[in-house]
Amino acid sequence: MEFSIIQGDITAFTADAIVNAANTSLLGGGGVDGAIHRAAGPELLEECRRLHGCETGKAKITSGYRLPANYVIHTPGPVWHGGGAGEEGLLASCYRSCLHLAEENGCRTVAFPSISTGVYRFPLECAAYIAVREILAFSPIAKTVQSVTMVCFDERTKAAYEAALRHAQQE
Repeated sequence: MEFSIIQGDITAFTADAIVNAANTSLLGGGGVDGAIHRAAGPELLEECRRLHGCETGKAKITSGYRLPANYVIHTPGPVWHGGGAGEEGLLASCYRSCLHLAEENGCRTVAFPSISTGVYRFPLECAAYIAVREILAFSPIAKTVQSVTMVCFDERTKAAYEAALRHAQQE
C-alpha cells in the first residue's frame, strides 16, 4: 500500500473515499467538516441525518455527492482533555475504523485530513504520530486499499506528518 503526505484541500482531492473529521452528530460543523459539507452539497446533510450520529472513534460512510470522491467516511475524533481521558486510543480507533470501512466498501484510494488537531486541540505531533502508526500498521493487511494520502491543510501540519513518518520508519 502506498502512503503519501501532501498539502492541499481535501474537498478538491480525487479519491474513492475522503475522510471527514466530523462531530458526533454528523450534521456538519466548522473546519474540515463544514468545508466537506459545503462542497458536497445539501444531499450529504440529508444522508447524514439518516445515520443518527456516530460515536467518537467509530466511522460511518456516505456518498460523496458533489465531491470528487465516491464516498465520505465520517469519523468523530476525540476532544483533547490533557491526555488522560483515552484520547490517544480513540484517535487510533478513528484511523482503524476508517480504513476498515474503506476496505469493506471496495475503496482503493483514501484521503485523510489531520483528525482532531483543529478545534478539538489534539497536539499535532502526537496526532500525526498516531495517524502514521495506524496507517502503516494497516498496510500489510490491506486487500483493497492501495493508496492512502494525508491531505494537510497547511505547511506546519504537513511537516508534522512528514516528521512522524520519518520517526516511524526508523523504529
